[in-house]
Amino acid sequence: MKTIGLLGGMSWESTASYYKNINEGVKAQLGGLHSAKISLYSVDFAEIEKLQHQGRWDDTAVILSNAAKNIEAGGADFILICTNTMHKVAEKIEQSLSIPLIHIADATAEKLVANGIKRVGLLGTQFTMEQEFYKNRISDKYGIEVIVPNSEDQSAVHNIIYSELCLGNIQEKSRERYIQVIEKLHNQGAEAVILGCTEISLLVQQQHTNVPLYDTTLIHASKAVELATC
Repeated sequence: MKTIGLLGGMSWESTASYYKNINEGVKAQLGGLHSAKISLYSVDFAEIEKLQHQGRWDDTAVILSNAAKNIEAGGADFILICTNTMHKVAEKIEQSLSIPLIHIADATAEKLVANGIKRVGLLGTQFTMEQEFYKNRISDKYGIEVIVPNSEDQSAVHNIIYSELCLGNIQEKSRERYIQVIEKLHNQGAEAVILGCTEISLLVQQQHTNVPLYDTTLIHASKAVELATC
Protein backbone atom coordinates (compact mmCIF):
# COMPACT_ATOMS: atom_id res chain seq x y z
CA MET A 1 0.00 0.00 0.00
CA LYS A 2 1.20 3.49 -0.90
CA THR A 3 1.35 6.30 1.64
CA ILE A 4 -1.16 9.10 1.08
CA GLY A 5 -0.02 12.66 1.78
CA LEU A 6 -2.65 15.04 3.12
CA LEU A 7 -2.11 18.80 3.27
CA GLY A 8 -4.94 19.71 5.63
CA GLY A 9 -6.27 22.09 8.23
CA MET A 10 -8.17 24.29 5.76
CA SER A 11 -10.39 23.74 7.69
CA TRP A 12 -9.69 20.84 10.07
CA GLU A 13 -13.43 20.07 9.90
CA SER A 14 -13.14 18.91 6.30
CA THR A 15 -9.71 17.34 6.86
CA ALA A 16 -11.38 15.07 9.41
CA SER A 17 -13.79 14.00 6.65
CA TYR A 18 -10.84 13.17 4.39
CA TYR A 19 -9.26 11.04 7.12
CA LYS A 20 -12.51 9.19 7.79
CA ASN A 21 -13.41 8.64 4.12
CA ILE A 22 -9.94 7.45 3.18
CA ASN A 23 -9.72 4.96 6.03
CA GLU A 24 -13.22 3.66 5.32
CA GLY A 25 -12.28 3.30 1.67
CA VAL A 26 -9.11 1.35 2.42
CA LYS A 27 -11.02 -0.93 4.80
CA ALA A 28 -13.64 -1.57 2.11
CA GLN A 29 -10.94 -2.38 -0.44
CA LEU A 30 -8.64 -4.53 1.69
CA GLY A 31 -10.85 -5.70 4.56
CA GLY A 32 -9.83 -6.89 7.98
CA LEU A 33 -7.92 -4.45 10.14
CA HIS A 34 -6.44 -2.52 7.21
CA SER A 35 -6.29 1.26 7.49
CA ALA A 36 -4.65 3.90 5.34
CA LYS A 37 -0.99 4.85 5.53
CA ILE A 38 -1.13 8.65 5.77
CA SER A 39 1.39 11.45 6.12
CA LEU A 40 -0.62 14.46 7.33
CA TYR A 41 0.41 18.08 7.84
CA SER A 42 -2.30 20.35 9.23
CA VAL A 43 -1.76 24.11 8.96
CA ASP A 44 -3.25 26.90 11.06
CA PHE A 45 -6.20 28.00 8.95
CA ALA A 46 -6.42 31.43 10.60
CA GLU A 47 -3.08 32.34 9.01
CA ILE A 48 -4.19 31.10 5.58
CA GLU A 49 -7.64 32.72 5.74
CA LYS A 50 -6.15 36.12 6.56
CA LEU A 51 -3.80 35.94 3.59
CA GLN A 52 -6.62 34.76 1.29
CA HIS A 53 -8.76 37.79 2.04
CA GLN A 54 -5.75 40.10 1.67
CA GLY A 55 -5.07 38.64 -1.78
CA ARG A 56 -1.60 37.48 -0.67
CA TRP A 57 -1.70 34.20 -2.57
CA ASP A 58 2.06 33.99 -3.07
CA ASP A 59 2.50 34.01 0.70
CA THR A 60 -0.01 31.17 1.07
CA ALA A 61 1.93 29.24 -1.57
CA VAL A 62 5.13 29.54 0.48
CA ILE A 63 3.43 28.23 3.64
CA LEU A 64 1.76 25.35 1.84
CA SER A 65 4.82 24.43 -0.21
CA ASN A 66 6.88 24.13 2.98
CA ALA A 67 4.14 22.00 4.52
CA ALA A 68 4.01 19.81 1.41
CA LYS A 69 7.76 19.22 1.55
CA ASN A 70 7.34 18.02 5.13
CA ILE A 71 4.63 15.62 3.98
CA GLU A 72 6.93 14.26 1.29
CA ALA A 73 9.71 13.88 3.87
CA GLY A 74 7.23 11.91 5.97
CA GLY A 75 7.13 9.21 3.30
CA ALA A 76 4.14 10.17 1.15
CA ASP A 77 3.96 8.73 -2.36
CA PHE A 78 1.57 11.45 -3.55
CA ILE A 79 -0.20 14.48 -2.08
CA LEU A 80 -3.74 15.80 -1.84
CA ILE A 81 -4.49 19.40 -0.89
CA CYS A 82 -7.57 18.97 1.33
CA THR A 83 -9.36 22.10 0.10
CA ASN A 84 -10.62 23.36 -3.25
CA THR A 85 -9.74 27.04 -2.86
CA MET A 86 -6.03 26.54 -2.25
CA HIS A 87 -5.70 24.73 -5.56
CA LYS A 88 -5.27 28.31 -6.78
CA VAL A 89 -1.61 27.82 -5.83
CA ALA A 90 -1.44 24.11 -6.70
CA GLU A 91 1.11 24.60 -9.47
CA LYS A 92 3.53 26.40 -7.13
CA ILE A 93 3.13 23.68 -4.52
CA GLU A 94 3.65 21.02 -7.17
CA GLN A 95 6.88 22.68 -8.26
CA SER A 96 8.29 22.20 -4.75
CA LEU A 97 7.70 18.43 -4.83
CA SER A 98 9.19 15.38 -6.47
CA ILE A 99 6.01 13.33 -5.93
CA PRO A 100 2.66 13.75 -7.73
CA LEU A 101 -0.02 16.18 -6.57
CA ILE A 102 -3.53 14.82 -7.20
CA HIS A 103 -5.65 17.79 -8.27
CA ILE A 104 -9.17 17.90 -6.82
CA ALA A 105 -10.68 19.43 -9.97
CA ASP A 106 -9.22 16.64 -12.13
CA ALA A 107 -10.63 13.92 -9.88
CA THR A 108 -14.04 15.62 -9.95
CA ALA A 109 -14.04 16.29 -13.69
CA GLU A 110 -13.15 12.66 -14.41
CA LYS A 111 -16.34 11.64 -12.58
CA LEU A 112 -18.36 14.21 -14.53
CA VAL A 113 -17.00 12.97 -17.85
CA ALA A 114 -17.67 9.34 -16.92
CA ASN A 115 -21.28 10.27 -16.17
CA GLY A 116 -21.74 12.27 -19.37
CA ILE A 117 -22.22 15.64 -17.65
CA LYS A 118 -21.74 18.52 -20.09
CA ARG A 119 -22.92 21.51 -18.03
CA VAL A 120 -22.30 21.74 -14.29
CA GLY A 121 -22.95 24.26 -11.54
CA LEU A 122 -20.19 25.16 -9.10
CA LEU A 123 -20.49 26.11 -5.43
CA GLY A 124 -17.50 27.06 -3.33
CA THR A 125 -15.79 30.02 -1.76
CA GLN A 126 -16.09 33.27 -3.65
CA PHE A 127 -12.47 32.81 -4.72
CA THR A 128 -13.34 29.50 -6.37
CA MET A 129 -16.58 30.72 -7.94
CA GLU A 130 -15.31 34.11 -9.18
CA GLN A 131 -11.78 33.31 -10.29
CA GLU A 132 -10.72 31.18 -13.24
CA PHE A 133 -8.20 28.72 -11.76
CA TYR A 134 -10.83 26.05 -11.01
CA LYS A 135 -13.53 26.70 -13.62
CA ASN A 136 -11.08 26.94 -16.50
CA ARG A 137 -9.31 23.72 -15.56
CA ILE A 138 -12.60 21.84 -15.83
CA SER A 139 -13.79 23.60 -18.99
CA ASP A 140 -10.47 23.75 -20.87
CA LYS A 141 -9.16 20.31 -19.94
CA TYR A 142 -12.41 18.35 -19.90
CA GLY A 143 -14.79 20.30 -22.15
CA ILE A 144 -17.43 20.81 -19.46
CA GLU A 145 -19.27 24.13 -19.21
CA VAL A 146 -19.19 25.53 -15.67
CA ILE A 147 -21.82 27.97 -14.39
CA VAL A 148 -21.79 29.78 -11.05
CA PRO A 149 -24.40 31.57 -8.89
CA ASN A 150 -25.11 35.29 -9.17
CA SER A 151 -23.16 37.70 -6.99
CA GLU A 152 -25.75 37.78 -4.18
CA ASP A 153 -25.88 33.98 -3.97
CA GLN A 154 -22.09 33.76 -4.17
CA SER A 155 -21.78 36.05 -1.15
CA ALA A 156 -24.26 33.95 0.82
CA VAL A 157 -22.51 30.69 -0.04
CA HIS A 158 -19.09 32.16 0.81
CA ASN A 159 -20.14 33.69 4.12
CA ILE A 160 -21.80 30.49 5.31
CA ILE A 161 -18.60 28.56 4.60
CA TYR A 162 -16.35 30.86 6.63
CA SER A 163 -18.69 31.93 9.42
CA GLU A 164 -20.39 28.57 10.00
CA LEU A 165 -19.09 25.46 8.25
CA CYS A 166 -15.39 26.01 8.98
CA LEU A 167 -16.40 26.27 12.62
CA GLY A 168 -18.47 23.09 12.52
CA ASN A 169 -21.68 25.10 12.87
CA ILE A 170 -24.46 23.41 10.86
CA GLN A 171 -27.64 25.48 10.48
CA GLU A 172 -30.88 24.30 8.86
CA LYS A 173 -31.57 27.80 7.49
CA SER A 174 -28.19 27.74 5.75
CA ARG A 175 -28.96 24.34 4.25
CA GLU A 176 -32.20 25.77 2.88
CA ARG A 177 -30.29 28.73 1.40
CA TYR A 178 -27.85 26.37 -0.32
CA ILE A 179 -30.68 24.26 -1.72
CA GLN A 180 -32.22 27.42 -3.18
CA VAL A 181 -28.93 28.21 -4.92
CA ILE A 182 -28.60 24.65 -6.19
CA GLU A 183 -32.14 24.74 -7.61
CA LYS A 184 -31.39 28.04 -9.36
CA LEU A 185 -28.31 26.54 -11.01
CA HIS A 186 -30.36 23.55 -12.11
CA ASN A 187 -32.99 25.85 -13.60
CA GLN A 188 -30.19 27.58 -15.54
CA GLY A 189 -29.33 24.28 -17.19
CA ALA A 190 -26.84 22.68 -14.80
CA GLU A 191 -27.19 18.91 -15.06
CA ALA A 192 -25.41 18.55 -11.72
CA VAL A 193 -23.71 20.72 -9.09
CA ILE A 194 -20.15 20.46 -7.78
CA LEU A 195 -19.82 20.95 -4.02
CA GLY A 196 -16.57 22.77 -4.70
CA CYS A 197 -15.62 23.51 -1.11
CA THR A 198 -14.67 20.61 1.11
CA GLU A 199 -16.88 21.88 3.96
CA ILE A 200 -20.12 22.03 1.95
CA SER A 201 -20.80 18.32 2.27
CA LEU A 202 -21.02 18.85 6.04
CA LEU A 203 -24.19 20.84 5.30
CA VAL A 204 -25.68 19.48 2.07
CA GLN A 205 -25.87 15.86 0.99
CA GLN A 206 -27.64 14.12 -1.88
CA GLN A 207 -30.64 13.32 0.32
CA HIS A 208 -31.47 17.03 0.47
CA THR A 209 -32.06 17.55 -3.27
CA ASN A 210 -32.95 15.73 -6.48
CA VAL A 211 -30.20 17.62 -8.34
CA PRO A 212 -27.13 15.34 -8.69
CA LEU A 213 -24.35 16.53 -6.38
CA TYR A 214 -20.63 15.90 -6.77
CA ASP A 215 -18.99 15.92 -3.34
CA THR A 216 -15.38 16.91 -3.99
CA THR A 217 -14.23 15.73 -0.56
CA LEU A 218 -15.51 12.20 -1.14
CA ILE A 219 -14.36 12.11 -4.76
CA HIS A 220 -10.84 13.29 -3.87
CA ALA A 221 -10.60 10.86 -0.95
CA SER A 222 -11.81 7.99 -3.15
CA LYS A 223 -9.16 8.84 -5.74
CA ALA A 224 -6.52 8.64 -3.00
CA VAL A 225 -7.77 5.20 -1.96
CA GLU A 226 -7.68 4.03 -5.58
CA LEU A 227 -4.10 5.20 -6.06
CA ALA A 228 -2.91 3.86 -2.70
CA THR A 229 -4.34 0.36 -3.16
CA CYS A 230 -3.83 -0.25 -6.88
